Amino acid sequence: MGEILDKYKTVKPEDVKSWFKAAPISAFPKDGGACVKYKDLQIAVFNFERLGTWYACQNLSPEKQEMVLSRGMIGDHKGTPMVACPLHKKIFSLENGENLNGDLDAIATYPVKIDGENVYIGFSE
Repeated sequence: MGEILDKYKTVKPEDVKSWFKAAPISAFPKDGGACVKYKDLQIAVFNFERLGTWYACQNLSPEKQEMVLSRGMIGDHKGTPMVACPLHKKIFSLENGENLNGDLDAIATYPVKIDGENVYIGFSE
């Protein structure tokens, strides 16, 4: 399962080479997440409507190795937008993927843009 985790790499906005059209805005729950597939990756996309911001990260829980982060609860941890894994409640920054519990590696994060009524995720390939 480690080889699956190795496929996920954070993409910084300045490194985006292609924008993947994930889905219409209406496909994502307000203040919640949904999973989209890009090639062989599962990406969790969050409509953090309370903050007027969108986030994307790997859907793979680094501890349990299950595709569940899109079903996690989003919120705020000391001013940092975060998602809590529904399996073990470990929390990760939606801004940079940092494990806010401090006991796991960071998760991969991806830029998101809204164009018209569609949500796009940035990738470096």
